Amino acid sequence: MEKNIANKLSLDRQQELLQILKERFEKNRKYHQNIEWNHVQEKLLANLEKLWSLDQMEITGGEPDVIGYDKKTDEYIFVDCSPETPKGRRSICYDRQALESRKQNKPETSAMDMAFAMGIEMLTEEQYRTLQELGEFDTKTSSWLKTPDSIRKLGGALFCDRRYNRVFVYHNGAESYYAVRGFRGMLRV
Repeated sequence: MEKNIANKLSLDRQQELLQILKERFEKNRKYHQNIEWNHVQEKLLANLEKLWSLDQMEITGGEPDVIGYDKKTDEYIFVDCSPETPKGRRSICYDRQALESRKQNKPETSAMDMAFAMGIEMLTEEQYRTLQELGEFDTKTSSWLKTPDSIRKLGGALFCDRRYNRVFVYHNGAESYYAVRGFRGMLRV
């Protein structure tokens, strides 16, 4: 998949998405206690390509929400906060190399390709653990993680889930894919 930086939302969809994001923001105040929505909205309206990426997160089932603010870069951090890994991003292998290595039963795409096309980043293990401090996510599913090159060069990839009230990190062949494994994304605005 190729990223199209010219992707834009219609004015109606912009307003609809901003309303969805605002309602979710107000409902989940524990994720962002010292952040005000009007500041977030100003940033979004000044960065419409980021709003398009948030729409991609939303329509694939990610339920993006603000989980932090980076003072150094003056950016709000959105992450997929759906209870389970986003439905529209499941049954995919890790990256393009893994996808091309499959001889049969190839999935439609890969997590890395999909994240790139959406204009978002996959979560690292540290970012995934930070998300899990806010609630219980992936209790029935699992999510691919941005895998260190040292592991990927050996053919593997990492994924995480939450079981038994604990976050587990696992490994699998990067070419594997399962109906309950997808990926979570992050977007800085």
